Amino acid sequence: MELQTFNLQEIWTRTVDWAVISGPKIILILVLSIIAYKVARTLTNRLLRRVASGGTPSEAQKRIDTLSAVFRYLLLISTFAVAAIMILQEFGIQIGPMLAAAGIVGVAVGFGAQHLVKDIISGFFIIFEDQIRVGDVVQIAGKGGLVESVSLRMIILRDLSGNVHYIPNGTIDVVTNMTKDFSMYVFDIGVAYRENVDEVIEVIKSVDEDLRKDSAFTNDILAPIEILGLDQFADSAVIIKARTKTKPIKQWAIGREFNRRLKIAFDAKNIEIPFPHVTLYMGEDKQHQSPPMNVNVVERKQS
Repeated sequence: MELQTFNLQEIWTRTVDWAVISGPKIILILVLSIIAYKVARTLTNRLLRRVASGGTPSEAQKRIDTLSAVFRYLLLISTFAVAAIMILQEFGIQIGPMLAAAGIVGVAVGFGAQHLVKDIISGFFIIFEDQIRVGDVVQIAGKGGLVESVSLRMIILRDLSGNVHYIPNGTIDVVTNMTKDFSMYVFDIGVAYRENVDEVIEVIKSVDEDLRKDSAFTNDILAPIEILGLDQFADSAVIIKARTKTKPIKQWAIGREFNRRLKIAFDAKNIEIPFPHVTLYMGEDKQHQSPPMNVNVVERKQS
């Protein structure tokens, strides 16, 4: 009983001594880690603003949002990993053997997690080369949508229907960014064969000019519409191809409003927009005579 009391007193004494000596150190380590993280985060944000200052403000903000999210994650892990190692030393735990064991485990995990390593390496180059930013509209891995998140591991998209797609970076081989620096909307405008193409082109230019003068759209359109010319002789229409240059992500709103106004202008000038129809051809005999087609009109009485 005396031996047990002695051991408890010794343990209590050592605990108190450790708390008096190491306790303040652990608290200081935690406080300094938090301060270091906040300082590093502030300096990183300032550095990113200088690095991403080129281009338009909206494009620069996209890159800042993307890079800052990645750097916050890396800073958080590295800062508190160092703090954890220092705290373990205060508990008297030897770090050397743990680091050696962690290295061996890391190699084993690396062989078993090749896809994860591939995702991280691909994600690094995607972010470093500024291929995709938060707020872009892209098509990757057969999916398209608005980029909500970019990390070293994966990219998260939300499509027009609201569906969220999680795409590992290692599966991405081709990136189609539809909102990098500026956007284009391509028009395939079909009119009847009987219409004067030059007249139609002038109507298109007039509609574009009126649209660019509208205060609701003038800031989003970067240049007058570019008429590429008569592009196709289709089955029931001639196709005039044109395109307009807009700010990123504004091309679809501009394109829909332009189509609405163009339809009104075509109706006002009696320019036909063709629709699928069938022409009946009765054929000719060797004397170039066509057989008559009998048409009977039957009037039905409504009961």
